[in-house]
Amino acid sequence: MMIEYREFGSELIDEVYQIYEESEWREYLKDRDRLVRAFDHSQFILGAFDEDRLVGFVRCVGDSEFILYVQDLVVRPLYQRQGIGRELMRRASEKYPDARQFLLITDEGDEVSNAFYQSIGMTKDLGEYPISHYFRRLKKE
Repeated sequence: MMIEYREFGSELIDEVYQIYEESEWREYLKDRDRLVRAFDHSQFILGAFDEDRLVGFVRCVGDSEFILYVQDLVVRPLYQRQGIGRELMRRASEKYPDARQFLLITDEGDEVSNAFYQSIGMTKDLGEYPISHYFRRLKKE
């Protein structure tokens, strides 16, 4: 297996949908048009391809100067634990080495994701970088 890495966009939304389904990321599956718009407005999307099949990707949003936020990092379950996620993150980080904030959010209780991000050098300890985080809650309809 030879994985190739290249940028792509919403033209591969069908394959993106499959990856979200296989990974049980159900929130993304509710509104296809909204997902297409999200991909069209992303700063950077890098895919991992096994031949021509999309097997994982990292999607980033931001301005690439002061902030780059990793919105999605997802790899098809059959391709996990082969270094693909690590390589996607490495390439995203190298593309924006001077972004003041390179960050992501994951669920506190997701032991696998938290262990992975720590293993690639991401840290929860902000050290001398004092910040607070705030979230706007969506109103329930």
